[in-house]
Amino acid sequence: MNWNEISDDLSTWTLPSERTKNGMPHVVPLSAPVSDLIRDLLPENAAEAIHAVQDRRASGALVLPGAAGTPFSGWSKSKTRLDTAILDARAKAATARGTSPTPLVPWTVHDLRRTVATGLQRLGVRLEVTEAVLNHISGSRGGIAGVYQRHDWANEKRAALDAWANHVLAVIKGRTTGANVVKLPRVG
Repeated sequence: MNWNEISDDLSTWTLPSERTKNGMPHVVPLSAPVSDLIRDLLPENAAEAIHAVQDRRASGALVLPGAAGTPFSGWSKSKTRLDTAILDARAKAATARGTSPTPLVPWTVHDLRRTVATGLQRLGVRLEVTEAVLNHISGSRGGIAGVYQRHDWANEKRAALDAWANHVLAVIKGRTTGANVVKLPRVG
């Protein structure tokens, strides 16, 4: 994620066509928690924040750089450390309960896309919207439907990602999302 890909109001991230698998630009609506995380990377003073964004855009700076301002690397090592942290947390919780820890089912970083897709469906998001969130152009957006159907799903993608953000925050806080889930209407 590059600073020049983020809208001025921090509400969208536009991936250029060169960086997408299907060769099409992809606009990702950023939920309030994500916008807040990005805003927290900027100085609190509004004028300083504007200058910081301008400087970062001019230099092609990454929003979330790895070591020394470079793109993140070391996915395998980080994944191994995350798995270890998960197993340690499970062991600690099991000890407190007087039970055995549950095993960790093998997973990959790419499985996070599947988790989002499955979660959006569980939240009642239409399949076409889920595919638009993932920037898929096959499935319901492929073939003859893709030729005639040109809607960008921008509002629906925003609602879906806001619902997902509420769900994730609820999981983190250990509560249910019942009151936060907005069932998206089926239109058309």
